[in-house]
Amino acid sequence: MLDLTNQVALVTGGANGIGKGISESLAEAGAKVIIGDIDEEQGQKTAEALNGKFYKMDVTDKQAVQDIVDQIVQEFDKIDILASNTGVYPQIEIEDLTEEDWDYIQNINLKGMFFVTQAVLKEMKKQQYGRVIITSSVTGPITGYPGWAHYGATKAGQLGYMRSAALEYAKYGITVNAVQPGNVLTAGLQAQGEAYLDGTRKIIPTHELGEPADIGYAVSFFAAKEAKFITGQSLVVDGGQLLPEEPDAVKD
Repeated sequence: MLDLTNQVALVTGGANGIGKGISESLAEAGAKVIIGDIDEEQGQKTAEALNGKFYKMDVTDKQAVQDIVDQIVQEFDKIDILASNTGVYPQIEIEDLTEEDWDYIQNINLKGMFFVTQAVLKEMKKQQYGRVIITSSVTGPITGYPGWAHYGATKAGQLGYMRSAALEYAKYGITVNAVQPGNVLTAGLQAQGEAYLDGTRKIIPTHELGEPADIGYAVSFFAAKEAKFITGQSLVVDGGQLLPEEPDAVKD
């Protein structure tokens, strides 16, 4: 299980945080990892550490995305795995949201995911094989949080897209699934402050925050050849945070 030797994997947003955890987990399983990210400095470092390759990628630029996918196929002859992970999550309450704020997050999280998956799925169709894994969230599809209405809309939208994409491409040996992270200890979460982190640990049944590798291993599972009978599904990875009916159900 989880032997991805000789598999070619593209990870968008793979330079930092959850994306880095995904990149590391796929590489650990034997995949050749290609990172597409707007962060050139960190992207190069992560790729070098994994003996992979880096492309500076702006997922909102459709032609640039297509050009990079073409270059990858030209060099490696295939793309077996796509981890579509690029995303942003600025916190803005609804009354303060501008049209520019709304378009910014939709363009990156939702339209950017579409550009990347569309380009890669066309190649996977030619190959008659592929694994696509989208990083969604618990926020939007399951839960809500003040200031993240625009973010939640993108994450719920990703799952709607995933289900139809799974149906369109199942007959070509391609699966399309998603992971829904809960609270994962990344730089973005750490920026919320230690009081926030301590409070969050208390409401998670495991009393731990997730690590990027936890999401990476879930992605690696969906990426495996053995996961061929799973498509159009999403996996919540949250330490059980969504399980309690009331706060008292989570006790030390």
